[in-house]
Amino acid sequence: MLYNVEDKKKYLKANLSQKRYQHSLNVAAECRKLAEKYGEDPDKAYFAGLLHDICKELPAEEQRELVLNSGYAFCREELETRSLLHAIAGAYFVKVKFGVEDIDILNSIRFHTVGRAGMTRLEEIVYLGDLISADRDYKDVDKMRKITYTSLDEAMLEAFSFSIKSVIKKGGVIPLCTVEGFNFYTRLIAKDKSRR
Repeated sequence: MLYNVEDKKKYLKANLSQKRYQHSLNVAAECRKLAEKYGEDPDKAYFAGLLHDICKELPAEEQRELVLNSGYAFCREELETRSLLHAIAGAYFVKVKFGVEDIDILNSIRFHTVGRAGMTRLEEIVYLGDLISADRDYKDVDKMRKITYTSLDEAMLEAFSFSIKSVIKKGGVIPLCTVEGFNFYTRLIAKDKSRR
């Protein structure tokens, strides 16, 4: 598949704030680097990373409408949490607006905020690329970057732990797929350790 990124960049530049546009470019660049390190298609990873936040700045009602029309399975917690709507909305939007049919790209946009059990390598790359992109400056970001470039599985577990803790701190609700993702990577790491 040819990824026409210049067109997509023009669209994002016209429809996102400068800060969100820059974040999208940073995530795309990070996804490319991670893909090169972990044997994924760098162009595909760049494309998915570039579009991950395409619906982030749409009004909540528009995002909710896209989610409800998407045909994707989602849980109540996702529908109730404003900051989670854009991922489902975004996957549906790029499918309809840009004709993207690649399920791996769509799922990496769909699950870049909540994660899930059994994520593909590309999904993991977009999830982590978003978390460690150059513009991120939260307290343990350097530690997160180091782990991400050491082991994707360990980075995913660390990312799920970080995400769940921060949602709890803010008094938010946790989607079931996030809990399942945490459990999945916890078991994976435990299994890996028992083999050593």
